[in-house]
Amino acid sequence: MHTIWVRLNAVVFFGLTVLLGLSCLAAVSKIGHSYYHQPVIHKLELKTLKSLKSHGGVDRALLSFDIHADMEPAFHWNVKQLFVYVVASYETDSKKVNQVVIWDKIVEAIDPVKEIKQENVFVKYALVDQGDELRGKDVQLQLMWDHMPITGFLYMGEQPKDTMTQFTLPSEYQ
Repeated sequence: MHTIWVRLNAVVFFGLTVLLGLSCLAAVSKIGHSYYHQPVIHKLELKTLKSLKSHGGVDRALLSFDIHADMEPAFHWNVKQLFVYVVASYETDSKKVNQVVIWDKIVEAIDPVKEIKQENVFVKYALVDQGDELRGKDVQLQLMWDHMPITGFLYMGEQPKDTMTQFTLPSEYQ
């Protein structure tokens, strides 16, 4: 005869095993979803360059941009929210890859409208170079997003490289 504790242990761990199995099935059911259902990015382009200055020995650019993206296709039943951000990328002589997040937003599944449409958005975070090599550089703006699922693996998405916006910063401080 088993005691009440042995029976309780068996019931609790059977329930946890079923819960784990269902969570794994839920995660597996959406593998590959990110490849087929990408957000529609209508527009991401520089609006104005506010300033390019030396700030404490490092170059800093302040700018604004226009963004219009429909994030609805990236959502499915297992996505709780999307962390959407704009990355400015450029190359310098000392560092080949420079990527700076200049703006971000969280789009939740419960939001009735999952579209980002803003004009003349001022950056949340300045475009700052770790040295003084920002002047005269070609900068690309790219929209990226992280899927935050209810259960399962986290995965990222990004705007295709051939649709990114590119502009050149002035060669002198403004």
